[in-house]
Amino acid sequence: MTDYQFNKRILLDKIFKYLLILMATIILIPLFLILYFLFSKGIQALNWNFFYKMPAAMGDLGGGIANAIVGTIILILTASIIAIPIGILVGIFLAEYKDLKLSYWVKISCEILQGTPSIVIGIVAWSWIVKPMGIFSAFSGGIALALMMLPIIIRSVEETIKLIPLNLKEASLSLGVPYYKTILKVILPTGLSSIISGILLSISRIAGETAPLIFTAFGNPFMSTNLFRPIESMPLLIFRYASSPFPNLHNIAWGASFSLVMFILILNLISKGVSKKWKIKY
Repeated sequence: MTDYQFNKRILLDKIFKYLLILMATIILIPLFLILYFLFSKGIQALNWNFFYKMPAAMGDLGGGIANAIVGTIILILTASIIAIPIGILVGIFLAEYKDLKLSYWVKISCEILQGTPSIVIGIVAWSWIVKPMGIFSAFSGGIALALMMLPIIIRSVEETIKLIPLNLKEASLSLGVPYYKTILKVILPTGLSSIISGILLSISRIAGETAPLIFTAFGNPFMSTNLFRPIESMPLLIFRYASSPFPNLHNIAWGASFSLVMFILILNLISKGVSKKWKIKY
């Protein structure tokens, strides 16, 4: 190889490297612009009353989003209680019985469900639950959000178990440990960090969803903790307040938007931290 060819390869390598850095920087710019815009608009609405007070009457000044915060927590807990056990069990099934024909169709179904628009999931939940019950409810909203969580949890559990060395399971089984105890006490604890990370990512995925809740939870201007009644949530409040003609409600919508984005950002950072700190070397 001549000096000219060698120098040319080095030059192309540097150009490609700096091109990648440039592209990565360009990708970060919209994120920081969005965060800055939300911060500049939303920070002025944040105070203790904003988080602890109920919404004011339409057109009045002041008020808070306490009912929306409580409603969002209830919806996330409901969806998590439904989706996490099912997602973990299905993920174990796909990893342990990957050669079965049923596993193939389950995996295809998960991929289709993951790509289904959230508004379609909301309509389906309305047809399955709201229409037969005759009332919008937090329960139906939790079902809709759980359907959105499932593919993320299932894929996370499946891929985590596939990465765990087979000799760990074989060693446990060879000692006479039952299969179910091997899964629960050896396999799952080994990949716990990745599974928790996937669960946190699935929660951050649903925390800001609005479309499914329009057809299910519907919203409620009062404080409600009843699973079988309409309930408020932060995305619904933002949607309704942002489309209102009152400047005060616009400010509250900006404050709620900033709070929701910060919540999702914190969840993502926690998931990354959990994945790194609790990662088991195997």
